[in-house]
Amino acid sequence: MHKIIISSMLVISAFLLGCAEPVKPGIEPKIYTDSLFAVMKADRTNYTKLVVKRLGPAGADVIKPDEHWQDIPNGTLLPAQMFRAGAEAVAEMTNDFTYSLQSIWPINKQNAPKTTVEKAGLEYIAANPGENYYGEEQLGEVTYFTAVYPDVAVSDACTSCHNDHKDSPKTDFKLGEVMGGVVIRVPL
Repeated sequence: MHKIIISSMLVISAFLLGCAEPVKPGIEPKIYTDSLFAVMKADRTNYTKLVVKRLGPAGADVIKPDEHWQDIPNGTLLPAQMFRAGAEAVAEMTNDFTYSLQSIWPINKQNAPKTTVEKAGLEYIAANPGENYYGEEQLGEVTYFTAVYPDVAVSDACTSCHNDHKDSPKTDFKLGEVMGGVVIRVPL
């Protein structure tokens, strides 16, 4: 009942103020994507620092983080693979948003930018550490709010894995440096 009253008040207020369209209640896309990213960043950072980093050489006999984790006994996903697994699970539950980990220096080519907004966002966050990129793009018949957030090397496990990987196009990453970006897309 309260929602109906509030929605009605917003429509009446918009009409009285001469707005062309009624004000729509809800969360702004930027606040929505910023909130989603906060959760993703916390989970990704904690998995990297509290699980993968701690397993390192000492844990290799018990559980081994590895790119080919499924092919080895006691293997487990690398942080980027864990992130992708989460994104795929979310895609099965909702179409309210999507997210992915991408880079202008991808080890795995499927993590390269595919749209103009993705590429512009990844280039922007690489050139402007600590800043995010926001844009809108039309994909098919749907307009999306697309946000790109910096994915920063939070552990030497990140930098050594990327710097030593045979398929890495960049081999001089440093701790605290932007290595790629988290792209979050919300239909408008």
